[in-house]
Amino acid sequence: MACGDSANPSGTPSKGGVPKPSNAVSISIIYAPESDLYMAEAIANFNRSFNNGVNPLSGQKLASHERPIWVEGKSGSSGTVHQGIINALIAPNNTNVMTPTIFSPSVGHWLALVNFQTGRQIFDLADSPPTALAPVVMAIWESRLKAIQAKSGGKPVGWEELLGVMNSPQGWADYGIPGNRTTVYYGHTDPYISSTALSTLIAEFYASARYNGGEANLRRLKMENVQNEAVQKGVRQIESLIKHYSSRTTEFKEYIAQGPNYLDFVALEENDLIYINQGKTAYKPPEPLVALYPKEGTFWHEHPFGIPNADWVSKEQREAAKLFTDYIRSKDVQRKVLEAGFRPVNPDVPLGPPISAEFGVDPKQPTTVLSVPDPDVVAAVQSSWQYVKKQGDVMLILDVSGSMRGDKMNQAKRAARRFLENTPTQNRIGLMKFSSQVELLEPLSSVETARAQIGEKIDALEANGDTALYEALSNAIDTLKTNEDGKDDRIKAIVLLSDGQDTIGKTTLNDVVKKINEARSGRNPVLVIPVAYGADADIAALNAIARASSTKVQSGDPKDIVQVLEVISSYF
Repeated sequence: MACGDSANPSGTPSKGGVPKPSNAVSISIIYAPESDLYMAEAIANFNRSFNNGVNPLSGQKLASHERPIWVEGKSGSSGTVHQGIINALIAPNNTNVMTPTIFSPSVGHWLALVNFQTGRQIFDLADSPPTALAPVVMAIWESRLKAIQAKSGGKPVGWEELLGVMNSPQGWADYGIPGNRTTVYYGHTDPYISSTALSTLIAEFYASARYNGGEANLRRLKMENVQNEAVQKGVRQIESLIKHYSSRTTEFKEYIAQGPNYLDFVALEENDLIYINQGKTAYKPPEPLVALYPKEGTFWHEHPFGIPNADWVSKEQREAAKLFTDYIRSKDVQRKVLEAGFRPVNPDVPLGPPISAEFGVDPKQPTTVLSVPDPDVVAAVQSSWQYVKKQGDVMLILDVSGSMRGDKMNQAKRAARRFLENTPTQNRIGLMKFSSQVELLEPLSSVETARAQIGEKIDALEANGDTALYEALSNAIDTLKTNEDGKDDRIKAIVLLSDGQDTIGKTTLNDVVKKINEARSGRNPVLVIPVAYGADADIAALNAIARASSTKVQSGDPKDIVQVLEVISSYF
């Protein structure tokens, strides 16, 4: 449930350490995670001012009849919150129910989808003002973009040119980029959860409709464009650039920052790119990342404040929410918005750093902005994703050696079941275990048909014996390569969970690294995602495996391994 009076009882301190006045009008806001860069501080200052008896917008003392306003805020993925509001209206017994006074997603698509999917005008789109602006960009390494521009004679770059790299016989080598990689590594998030992914997928449909649907001058994406088989095929071609997906933008910000070997470009809000170039990620980028504003067009994310027309919002709360909206749009707060890498909506705050070339962005872009389609078209694009996305072949390898006995094994089995439940049905999945011996428990099979039997085999796992980690990994790579038919563009991935060191020695770490490197040269390289489980995992070896595969080690222990594998399941 969203925050309300019960979330912060009278007299208790807020997150900012300010006590809530006993007579306050309480309102709640759920906002997009990236807004945390300025929103938490703004809420604390707003509450502090009212606690001192001062209207933070006017600077005037409250009259005796005026009640203070108290804001409870938290962040949440826009797609998840939008579904929570829908559930509150039509399925109130659902486990995901949210009733905020203000919903501020990254982009207004979600407000329109709530209206469309409930059949009610829950949000007045004309009265849901923007509070921070950010175009969706492709964060691409400067060396990559310059190579493409050189090849295209300095012409504007977009999806057409990115596909040109993929279709070039020697890939990046044909563009003067050293190395033996022949394909492009692209990433974006889940359009059912992430605003950036939803806007990106719509933009891909726009581009494909122009190049493959015979509508070179398309102004507004229509249902017939989304349902056109040639257009869908074109979107699948764009999606074939994908290295892997993720449910969270946070994953990609940290992932791409490691360098061009990990990703060539990723869909982000402009402010996320600035965040990386400001050195705020765990990894320092080895070269500048720059914003590519695709020539075919992109979307503005406006971070609107929508107040639901719902019975959980009183007239008094609505008025309080409008005052808080005006406060966030005020000059002082909008300066903080700009400092956080967003473009201000208040014209009294001039555009300036960090919206500058120093941080990889162009204040004069984007020059081509796409029209927002009708809500039914947005919903159709979203629902098409399972059919146009790049599908995956995933081998899950579980360490069942003796050191896994007890709670460690039980939690690993729970995590494996959750991974299985969350893997999309269009993917293929296999299961392998290892201790003293390596055993393929389930060959690669459709998730839809194999889920039940794989679940039973996970439940039956028992821990004993030694640790043939390298042999298991070597066998899994061979299995994925054997199942490669050369026709399908599929993500090829191994998720390896181990709590210890290899103790058998039949296969060496060097053997495995060599095999991973050999499997990287094709259009769909085998990705190995090692999960270091517990304090005794061989981090050095798992790091070497991850580096060879241009991935990174994930870590977990019995208390959080379920969540770790849940996040990894969103990669496919």
